[in-house]
Amino acid sequence: MVEKPDRYRVGKYPRDVVEDEWEVFIREDEANPLHHVGSVSAPSADVAYEQATKLFAWYASDVWVCPASALHRYSTHTLDDAAELVDLNAETEARTYEA
Repeated sequence: MVEKPDRYRVGKYPRDVVEDEWEVFIREDEANPLHHVGSVSAPSADVAYEQATKLFAWYASDVWVCPASALHRYSTHTLDDAAELVDLNAETEARTYEA
């Protein structure tokens, strides 16, 4: 049986950033699906887009930036003081890991 990790609901400003966080998704060409490549901190979507294209997507055909506050993020790390532990013990399903 595999032990379930503690997961924390990440707050609005992880790692003590002072601007809004934006999640960045790109599509390299129209044959590929969008995929998440990282995040940036910026005061607006336009600034986030500018940063994202310089960091992750200068070659991509599509760049999407999404406010991180619109996503529900969970981590095994406490990324900020507002992180809340999520109770996973409500599940009774036994989990196993096979390599």
